[in-house]
Amino acid sequence: MSDFLQKFALTGKVAWITGASYGLGLAYARAFAEVGAKIVFNDINEELVDRGLNAYKEAGIEAYGKVCDVTNEEQVKEFVADVKKNVGPIDILVNNAGIIKRIPMTEMSLKDWNQVINVDLTGPFICSKAVLPDMIERGHGKIINACSMMSEYGRETVSAYAAAKGGLKMLTRNICSEYGQYNIQCNAIGPGYIATPQTAPLRKKQEDGSMAPFDRFIRSKTPAQRWGHTEDLQGLAVFLASEASDFINGQVIYIDGGITAYIGQDPSNLDASKFQDEEEEEI
Repeated sequence: MSDFLQKFALTGKVAWITGASYGLGLAYARAFAEVGAKIVFNDINEELVDRGLNAYKEAGIEAYGKVCDVTNEEQVKEFVADVKKNVGPIDILVNNAGIIKRIPMTEMSLKDWNQVINVDLTGPFICSKAVLPDMIERGHGKIINACSMMSEYGRETVSAYAAAKGGLKMLTRNICSEYGQYNIQCNAIGPGYIATPQTAPLRKKQEDGSMAPFDRFIRSKTPAQRWGHTEDLQGLAVFLASEASDFINGQVIYIDGGITAYIGQDPSNLDASKFQDEEEEEI
Protein backbone atom coordinates (compact mmCIF):
# COMPACT_ATOMS: atom_id res chain seq x y z
CA MET A 1 0.00 0.00 0.00
CA SER A 2 1.32 3.44 -0.92
CA ASP A 3 2.05 6.03 1.77
CA PHE A 4 -0.94 8.03 0.54
CA LEU A 5 -3.40 5.13 0.78
CA GLN A 6 -1.95 4.22 4.17
CA LYS A 7 -3.44 7.45 5.52
CA PHE A 8 -6.89 5.89 5.09
CA ALA A 9 -6.02 2.61 6.81
CA LEU A 10 -7.15 1.79 10.35
CA THR A 11 -4.81 -1.14 10.87
CA GLY A 12 -4.72 -2.15 14.52
CA LYS A 13 -6.93 0.74 15.66
CA VAL A 14 -9.57 -0.05 18.29
CA ALA A 15 -12.92 1.30 17.10
CA TRP A 16 -15.89 1.43 19.48
CA ILE A 17 -19.24 1.85 17.74
CA THR A 18 -22.10 2.25 20.18
CA GLY A 19 -25.34 0.40 19.47
CA ALA A 20 -23.72 -1.46 16.58
CA SER A 21 -25.63 -4.74 16.76
CA TYR A 22 -27.48 -3.82 13.55
CA GLY A 23 -28.35 -0.89 11.32
CA LEU A 24 -25.97 1.92 10.48
CA GLY A 25 -23.67 1.08 13.38
CA LEU A 26 -23.09 -2.38 11.95
CA ALA A 27 -22.43 -0.83 8.52
CA TYR A 28 -19.80 1.50 9.99
CA ALA A 29 -18.18 -1.41 11.82
CA ARG A 30 -18.01 -3.52 8.66
CA ALA A 31 -16.25 -0.69 6.83
CA PHE A 32 -13.78 -0.16 9.68
CA ALA A 33 -12.99 -3.87 9.81
CA GLU A 34 -12.38 -3.89 6.06
CA VAL A 35 -9.51 -1.43 6.54
CA GLY A 36 -7.99 -3.18 9.54
CA ALA A 37 -9.69 -1.87 12.68
CA LYS A 38 -10.46 -3.97 15.73
CA ILE A 39 -14.21 -3.75 16.32
CA VAL A 40 -15.77 -3.15 19.73
CA PHE A 41 -19.46 -2.54 20.26
CA ASN A 42 -22.09 -2.41 22.95
CA ASP A 43 -25.85 -2.57 23.11
CA ILE A 44 -28.60 -2.17 25.67
CA ASN A 45 -29.26 -5.88 26.35
CA GLU A 46 -27.81 -9.36 25.87
CA GLU A 47 -30.23 -10.27 23.08
CA LEU A 48 -29.02 -7.38 20.92
CA VAL A 49 -25.36 -8.06 21.72
CA ASP A 50 -25.80 -11.71 20.69
CA ARG A 51 -27.52 -10.57 17.49
CA GLY A 52 -24.55 -8.36 16.72
CA LEU A 53 -21.96 -11.02 17.51
CA ASN A 54 -23.74 -13.43 15.18
CA ALA A 55 -23.87 -10.82 12.40
CA TYR A 56 -20.15 -10.11 12.72
CA LYS A 57 -19.32 -13.81 12.79
CA GLU A 58 -21.31 -14.38 9.61
CA ALA A 59 -19.39 -11.52 7.98
CA GLY A 60 -16.06 -13.01 9.06
CA ILE A 61 -15.34 -10.16 11.45
CA GLU A 62 -13.93 -10.69 14.92
CA ALA A 63 -15.74 -8.30 17.26
CA TYR A 64 -15.81 -7.68 20.99
CA GLY A 65 -19.32 -6.94 22.21
CA LYS A 66 -20.82 -6.44 25.66
CA VAL A 67 -23.95 -5.08 27.28
CA CYS A 68 -23.62 -1.42 28.22
CA ASP A 69 -26.21 1.35 28.54
CA VAL A 70 -24.70 4.55 27.09
CA THR A 71 -26.81 6.63 29.50
CA ASN A 72 -25.30 4.92 32.55
CA GLU A 73 -21.97 6.57 33.35
CA GLU A 74 -20.73 3.79 35.63
CA GLN A 75 -21.48 1.12 33.04
CA VAL A 76 -19.70 3.16 30.38
CA LYS A 77 -16.62 3.60 32.59
CA GLU A 78 -16.54 -0.13 33.27
CA PHE A 79 -16.97 -0.91 29.57
CA VAL A 80 -14.09 1.36 28.52
CA ALA A 81 -11.83 -0.13 31.21
CA ASP A 82 -12.78 -3.65 30.13
CA VAL A 83 -12.03 -2.88 26.48
CA LYS A 84 -8.69 -1.34 27.39
CA LYS A 85 -7.75 -4.47 29.33
CA ASN A 86 -8.96 -7.06 26.80
CA VAL A 87 -8.60 -5.34 23.41
CA GLY A 88 -6.65 -2.13 23.88
CA PRO A 89 -7.23 1.59 24.43
CA ILE A 90 -9.95 3.06 22.25
CA ASP A 91 -8.65 5.03 19.25
CA ILE A 92 -12.01 5.70 17.56
CA LEU A 93 -15.42 6.29 19.08
CA VAL A 94 -18.58 6.41 16.97
CA ASN A 95 -21.52 7.68 19.00
CA ASN A 96 -24.07 5.81 16.93
CA ALA A 97 -26.66 4.62 19.50
CA GLY A 98 -29.88 6.57 19.22
CA ILE A 99 -33.66 6.47 19.39
CA ILE A 100 -36.55 8.52 18.01
CA LYS A 101 -40.09 8.91 19.28
CA ARG A 102 -42.54 10.40 16.77
CA ILE A 103 -45.01 12.15 19.06
CA PRO A 104 -46.56 15.63 18.70
CA MET A 105 -44.87 17.93 21.21
CA THR A 106 -48.08 18.78 23.09
CA GLU A 107 -48.74 15.06 23.54
CA MET A 108 -45.20 14.04 24.48
CA SER A 109 -44.61 13.10 28.10
CA LEU A 110 -41.60 14.42 29.96
CA LYS A 111 -40.51 10.79 30.38
CA ASP A 112 -40.40 10.26 26.61
CA TRP A 113 -38.64 13.60 26.08
CA ASN A 114 -35.98 12.75 28.67
CA GLN A 115 -35.40 9.30 27.21
CA VAL A 116 -34.66 10.68 23.75
CA ILE A 117 -32.41 13.44 25.09
CA ASN A 118 -30.59 10.98 27.37
CA VAL A 119 -29.83 8.44 24.64
CA ASP A 120 -29.19 10.81 21.73
CA LEU A 121 -27.32 13.62 23.50
CA THR A 122 -26.32 12.69 27.04
CA GLY A 123 -25.10 9.26 25.88
CA PRO A 124 -22.54 10.75 23.46
CA PHE A 125 -21.42 13.13 26.23
CA ILE A 126 -20.88 10.24 28.66
CA CYS A 127 -19.10 8.01 26.12
CA SER A 128 -16.88 10.82 24.82
CA LYS A 129 -16.00 11.85 28.35
CA ALA A 130 -14.98 8.26 29.10
CA VAL A 131 -12.56 7.90 26.17
CA LEU A 132 -11.06 11.39 26.11
CA PRO A 133 -8.54 10.97 28.98
CA ASP A 134 -6.75 8.10 27.21
CA MET A 135 -6.89 9.96 23.90
CA ILE A 136 -5.35 13.02 25.54
CA GLU A 137 -2.61 10.94 27.15
CA ARG A 138 -1.78 9.16 23.88
CA GLY A 139 -1.93 12.31 21.76
CA HIS A 140 -4.53 11.20 19.23
CA GLY A 141 -8.15 10.17 18.91
CA LYS A 142 -11.21 10.27 16.69
CA ILE A 143 -14.79 10.85 17.81
CA ILE A 144 -17.58 10.64 15.24
CA ASN A 145 -21.08 11.67 16.27
CA ALA A 146 -24.29 10.53 14.57
CA CYS A 147 -26.03 13.77 13.75
CA SER A 148 -29.01 14.07 11.42
CA MET A 149 -30.72 16.44 9.04
CA MET A 150 -32.72 17.23 12.17
CA SER A 151 -29.52 18.86 13.45
CA GLU A 152 -30.51 21.63 11.02
CA TYR A 153 -34.22 21.27 10.35
CA GLY A 154 -37.39 20.91 12.35
CA ARG A 155 -40.18 18.55 11.43
CA GLU A 156 -43.51 17.69 12.98
CA THR A 157 -43.54 15.07 15.78
CA VAL A 158 -39.74 14.99 16.33
CA SER A 159 -39.19 17.83 18.82
CA ALA A 160 -37.04 15.81 21.24
CA TYR A 161 -35.04 14.15 18.47
CA ALA A 162 -34.36 17.47 16.71
CA ALA A 163 -33.39 19.12 20.00
CA ALA A 164 -31.00 16.27 20.81
CA LYS A 165 -29.42 16.19 17.35
CA GLY A 166 -29.07 19.96 17.32
CA GLY A 167 -27.36 19.71 20.69
CA LEU A 168 -25.11 16.94 19.39
CA LYS A 169 -23.97 19.23 16.58
CA MET A 170 -22.84 21.77 19.17
CA LEU A 171 -21.27 19.09 21.39
CA THR A 172 -19.26 18.05 18.31
CA ARG A 173 -17.98 21.58 17.89
CA ASN A 174 -17.22 21.97 21.58
CA ILE A 175 -15.20 18.74 21.82
CA CYS A 176 -13.21 20.05 18.87
CA SER A 177 -12.73 23.39 20.63
CA GLU A 178 -11.59 21.88 23.93
CA TYR A 179 -9.48 18.96 22.76
CA GLY A 180 -8.22 19.76 19.27
CA GLN A 181 -4.92 20.80 20.84
CA TYR A 182 -4.31 17.16 21.77
CA ASN A 183 -4.64 15.96 18.14
CA ILE A 184 -8.19 14.76 18.82
CA GLN A 185 -10.71 15.27 16.03
CA CYS A 186 -14.44 15.26 16.65
CA ASN A 187 -16.72 15.40 13.61
CA ALA A 188 -20.21 14.25 12.79
CA ILE A 189 -22.05 12.45 10.02
CA GLY A 190 -25.55 13.64 9.11
CA PRO A 191 -27.33 10.92 7.10
CA GLY A 192 -30.24 11.73 4.87
CA TYR A 193 -33.02 9.24 4.26
CA ILE A 194 -31.45 5.79 4.02
CA ALA A 195 -33.04 2.66 2.51
CA THR A 196 -33.06 0.10 5.32
CA PRO A 197 -35.59 -2.49 6.48
CA GLN A 198 -36.71 0.07 9.08
CA THR A 199 -37.64 2.64 6.41
CA ALA A 200 -39.06 0.12 3.91
CA PRO A 201 -42.71 0.83 4.88
CA LEU A 202 -42.20 4.48 3.88
CA ARG A 203 -41.30 3.39 0.34
CA LYS A 204 -43.87 0.65 -0.16
CA LYS A 205 -45.92 1.17 -3.30
CA GLN A 206 -49.63 1.74 -2.93
CA GLU A 207 -52.21 -0.80 -4.03
CA ASP A 208 -52.57 0.86 -7.44
CA GLY A 209 -48.82 0.61 -8.01
CA SER A 210 -48.13 4.30 -7.50
CA MET A 211 -45.34 5.68 -5.32
CA ALA A 212 -45.94 6.04 -1.62
CA PRO A 213 -46.60 9.71 -0.76
CA PHE A 214 -43.58 9.93 1.54
CA ASP A 215 -41.33 8.27 -1.04
CA ARG A 216 -42.45 10.82 -3.62
CA PHE A 217 -41.90 13.65 -1.13
CA ILE A 218 -38.31 12.57 -0.29
CA ARG A 219 -37.34 12.08 -3.94
CA SER A 220 -38.76 15.50 -4.80
CA LYS A 221 -36.62 17.10 -2.09
CA THR A 222 -33.43 15.26 -3.10
CA PRO A 223 -31.40 16.26 -6.18
CA ALA A 224 -30.20 12.65 -6.50
CA GLN A 225 -33.89 11.61 -6.59
CA ARG A 226 -33.17 8.46 -4.61
CA TRP A 227 -32.79 7.19 -1.08
CA GLY A 228 -29.33 6.61 0.29
CA HIS A 229 -27.82 3.20 0.98
CA THR A 230 -25.65 2.13 3.89
CA GLU A 231 -22.58 1.94 1.64
CA ASP A 232 -23.03 5.65 0.90
CA LEU A 233 -22.11 6.34 4.54
CA GLN A 234 -19.15 3.99 4.91
CA GLY A 235 -16.54 5.96 2.97
CA LEU A 236 -17.01 9.12 5.02
CA ALA A 237 -16.94 7.15 8.27
CA VAL A 238 -13.61 5.56 7.34
CA PHE A 239 -12.22 8.92 6.24
CA LEU A 240 -13.21 10.66 9.49
CA ALA A 241 -11.74 7.79 11.52
CA SER A 242 -8.45 7.85 9.63
CA GLU A 243 -5.26 9.89 9.58
CA ALA A 244 -6.41 11.42 6.29
CA SER A 245 -8.84 13.68 8.21
CA ASP A 246 -6.42 14.91 10.87
CA PHE A 247 -6.99 18.60 10.02
CA ILE A 248 -10.79 18.34 9.81
CA ASN A 249 -12.40 19.12 13.14
CA GLY A 250 -15.75 20.24 14.49
CA GLN A 251 -17.62 19.63 11.24
CA VAL A 252 -20.98 18.05 10.46
CA ILE A 253 -20.96 16.48 7.01
CA TYR A 254 -24.31 15.56 5.49
CA ILE A 255 -24.70 12.49 3.28
CA ASP A 256 -28.13 13.20 1.90
CA GLY A 257 -28.03 13.29 -1.90
CA GLY A 258 -28.14 17.08 -1.70
CA ILE A 259 -31.38 17.45 0.26
CA THR A 260 -29.96 20.06 2.66
CA ALA A 261 -28.86 22.22 -0.31
CA TYR A 262 -32.11 22.09 -2.26
CA ILE A 263 -35.49 23.75 -1.83
CA GLY A 264 -37.08 20.88 -3.77
CA GLN A 265 -39.53 20.56 -6.64
CA ASP A 266 -43.25 19.98 -6.94
CA PRO A 267 -43.64 16.25 -6.11
CA SER A 268 -46.27 15.92 -8.87
CA ASN A 269 -43.57 16.65 -11.46
CA LEU A 270 -41.64 13.47 -10.65
CA ASP A 271 -41.74 10.78 -13.30
CA ALA A 272 -42.35 7.73 -11.14
CA SER A 273 -41.86 5.35 -14.07
CA LYS A 274 -38.09 5.92 -14.11
CA PHE A 275 -37.56 4.96 -10.47
CA GLN A 276 -36.63 1.47 -9.47
CA ASP A 277 -37.57 0.17 -6.06
CA GLU A 278 -34.82 0.97 -3.58
CA GLU A 279 -33.17 -2.18 -2.29
CA GLU A 280 -32.07 -2.22 1.30
CA GLU A 281 -29.32 -4.30 2.83
CA GLU A 282 -30.40 -6.54 5.69
CA ILE A 283 -28.45 -4.89 8.50
